[in-house]
Amino acid sequence: MKRLRFWKLTAGGNDFILIADGPAGRAAAVSRLARRLCSRRAGIGADGLLWVRRRGGTVRPRVDYFNADGSRAFCGNGSRCAAWWLAAAGRGRRRLTMDTAGGPVWALLTGARRVRIGLRDVQRLRSGVRVRAGGRIWTADLVDTGVPHAVVRVPGRELETLAVRELGARLRAHPAFGAAGANVNFVAADGEVCRLRTFERGVEDETWACGTGAVAAAAVLRGRGRPGLRRVRVLTRGGAALTVRFRSGAGGEVSEVSLEGPVEPVCEGWTSGGKAR
Repeated sequence: MKRLRFWKLTAGGNDFILIADGPAGRAAAVSRLARRLCSRRAGIGADGLLWVRRRGGTVRPRVDYFNADGSRAFCGNGSRCAAWWLAAAGRGRRRLTMDTAGGPVWALLTGARRVRIGLRDVQRLRSGVRVRAGGRIWTADLVDTGVPHAVVRVPGRELETLAVRELGARLRAHPAFGAAGANVNFVAADGEVCRLRTFERGVEDETWACGTGAVAAAAVLRGRGRPGLRRVRVLTRGGAALTVRFRSGAGGEVSEVSLEGPVEPVCEGWTSGGKAR
């Protein structure tokens, strides 16, 4: 494989490797590259890989996201990283729109290293799903924010010591969550602020943040007796704060969703055969 330039970025706790245009425009090759580069022992290490294809004229850039296991998905924090990179690379403006697996995503740079994006309406799937794991019963709400999420509310005092990696691994493929499984979010809420810990499928581990998970948590909080809620501040495992804004309908629908938070560049370099140079 020819040498490829890469960039590494973080967004609220998630970390990503970004490549532009190559290799050879084939998704299968990018999937294999994601598995190699995202390995935290044998590669650069990341939650996932962003493949940005820059297209001239009036055609919007395309951003595809691959989890660390090579599977394709949509990623909110990854999309924020891609928007920042496009602007920093001179390929975008302060406001731009990207094509993604989750549909068109608008992005706005609200600071030197801060990005807000617009997401599709939240789809509420099922509420009050009871599942067993770790010797107890958990109650989850299922929503789709571009990818499926199970949101489990827990007491604040319990969240820090919760065995998220073990519990998440058991719950993410539970039959109650469908054949594809779901990301699992454990949430402790206090008014318009919540703390979030997420086990992400495709990474198969707890991650330090999850943008679509933050949106899922906010939507569930709205649905649990908070009809006037319009804005939620989500504190991630990585220590950053994400802001979720939305409009609520009389029937409980959640629309005009946006996700805002920090983006930080980490490093850049060249890679060949999955090894950084």
